[in-house]
Amino acid sequence: MGFAGLRVLSLESRRAAEMAVLIEKNGGLATVAPSMREVPLADNPEAFAFFDRLRAGDFELVILLTGVGTRALDKVLSTVWPEGALAAELRKLPVVTRGPKPMAVLREWGVPAAAMAPEPNTWREVMAVMAGRPERRIAVQEYGKPNLHLMGALEAFGATVTAVPVYQWALPEDTEPLRAAARGIAAGAFDAVLLTTSIQLTHLLSMAKEEGVDVRAGLGRMVVASIGPTTSEALEEIGLKADMEPSHPKMGILVKEAGEQAAAILEGKR
Repeated sequence: MGFAGLRVLSLESRRAAEMAVLIEKNGGLATVAPSMREVPLADNPEAFAFFDRLRAGDFELVILLTGVGTRALDKVLSTVWPEGALAAELRKLPVVTRGPKPMAVLREWGVPAAAMAPEPNTWREVMAVMAGRPERRIAVQEYGKPNLHLMGALEAFGATVTAVPVYQWALPEDTEPLRAAARGIAAGAFDAVLLTTSIQLTHLLSMAKEEGVDVRAGLGRMVVASIGPTTSEALEEIGLKADMEPSHPKMGILVKEAGEQAAAILEGKR
């Protein structure tokens, strides 16, 4: 049964076509409005400064937040340093990963990990695996925007933290689908929205402001399905609450479980 004909909006970008298919297979009428594109930082002096300090032994521990960001950092450094230079330095100190994706990169590179934060892979799980560790000079590979919660928690932990920005999320080159989505939310054109990262919400609000529409009230009338706690926290920051999170933070599970719960959630809002 799934969504049973409900109008479902997704702001997915990299896997937009796959998301549309999943929604339709689960009985929804899909609208996918890509909300972002991943762009390497063209000028990234922080990455080279980090690597110079890493080689000098300035850090006691490195935290890797994403697999994509770890590879991007290596790619940036390889424009100056030999291939494998980052991996060689990471073997010299403890490395903590936020979940399995950066862990997979380390395995590929032959770099042992000191710990991996488990699902749902938020800053809280990172801090949980940091409990009891002695290291206090820490570098954190960022993933599109600063993780202020993690940085603050590490500083409260007594750490001196160096952020290493590697890539950022930009608006899509064609913003009209996202603008149309913002107008549609404000006009009540959708029954549910599926959010798979907090940046989608940031960019949606940006386009809504430019279009002169308020999407908050519209989102409040819809089923808002969040991939996990980080995205749910972004909703809370604008005064909204996620109606559901999947049992595991995976796109397919999000769509399936949102479809199973959407009708009842929507009924409760009417």
